[in-house]
Amino acid sequence: EVQLVESGGGLVQAGGSLRLSCVASGFTFDDYAIGWLRQAPGKEREGVSCIEGSDGSTYYGNSVQGRFTISRDNAKNSVYLQMNSLNSEDTAVYYCAAARKCWRVWGYDYESRGQGTQVTVSS
Repeated sequence: EVQLVESGGGLVQAGGSLRLSCVASGFTFDDYAIGWLRQAPGKEREGVSCIEGSDGSTYYGNSVQGRFTISRDNAKNSVYLQMNSLNSEDTAVYYCAAARKCWRVWGYDYESRGQGTQVTVSS
């Protein structure tokens, strides 16, 4: 069974940092791109970041470029999202999703998605 489990969300003050984790199981992790998506109440779903499984190439949404860093540890079947300089616009539920390529994650054509972790940034 394919499973993705997120953790690391919480409440943080504006300007602070959080590190999200996504642990995967049930598939060959190295073969898959893992991305982070987010959705805030009343807003459209948004692609945040993605990392390829093939070569580790990384991609970021315009709103998080320069503030967020994605990384992966294939030995631990894990992907991390380091989020710095958080602001109220980053408040959302963050999901990790798996697909063969990042362009599928960006297109919401992923094969599996976790349940999400809430990030709340207080101003």
